[in-house]
Amino acid sequence: MQHLRPVPDPKPPPVPIEGDLATIRELERWATVLRMDCVRMLAVAKSGHLDSSLSAADVVTALYHRVLRHDPSRPDWPERDRFVLSKGHAAPIQYAALARYGYFPLEDLMGLRKIGAQLQGHPDMNRTPGVEVSTGSLGQGLSMSLGIALALHLDGDGDARVWCLLSDGDCQEGQTWEAATAAPHFADRGGARITAVVDYNHLQTDGTTEEVMDIGDMRAKFESFGWDTVEIDGHDMAAIVDALERSRTVERPAAIVCQTKKGRGVSSMEGRFGFHGKPPSPEQAEEALTELEHLFAAQTEALETATGEFAAVPSRDRGSD
Repeated sequence: MQHLRPVPDPKPPPVPIEGDLATIRELERWATVLRMDCVRMLAVAKSGHLDSSLSAADVVTALYHRVLRHDPSRPDWPERDRFVLSKGHAAPIQYAALARYGYFPLEDLMGLRKIGAQLQGHPDMNRTPGVEVSTGSLGQGLSMSLGIALALHLDGDGDARVWCLLSDGDCQEGQTWEAATAAPHFADRGGARITAVVDYNHLQTDGTTEEVMDIGDMRAKFESFGWDTVEIDGHDMAAIVDALERSRTVERPAAIVCQTKKGRGVSSMEGRFGFHGKPPSPEQAEEALTELEHLFAAQTEALETATGEFAAVPSRDRGSD
């Protein structure tokens, strides 16, 4: 797979704890970069979950490049926000965000799922800088997020918040709803520090969620458990940013139900069944990269027109020294 073209290396938006906030247009283009990273990772690894990573790309981009308080030079900064990827099979999109922000060298992305490499098929907190908890067994992320939030409250760690990204598969598990019950109960002891984001893409290994285990109206369910809840288009960057930033201001746990499409950004996969856990073939990867490169070029032109600046810069060393 070495014939695959390299992904463009635009200047990243500023780290959220310093400088100006990334604009919606910058975030939209950055999501395209992360999608290209995921395509290349999965094509080289010949294993993994590409469509699940693509559906979450816009949310993950908004979090890392606009909303989360984090610092790649201090991964253990006590006042950082915590991000829990409950849908751990979508690890490639988190790895892409972490690498692009300098948590580890960008070239490490091509070691996905290789023996001895630090990027496992699911997030591993002991091997990958920037990963807060090891995940992958669906249904556990929200409980872990609640535990982290309660601990932050006990430790008095400022106003650090916990952000948990769940799949609709997570919401088919009973443990998720135990945590959903407990968080409002402990709202004044840390439970209000949680934002749960549901990547509701309606597809899983064996069919649609409606066919396998219908989870119904997620907004109504979280609301009935006492959460401040909104439902949005999970690919509308402005709506994503608004919902995420608003959730930090409420005084109870917040839930954001994102209506998404698996495989978003790649026409041959988008909203289609049968790609869960299947890497792209060499031909599919080339086709996907071509499509995403065209989108990237259009987004870059729009940025240049809006700002009068040339947005792309040459690649730079992203070593950890």
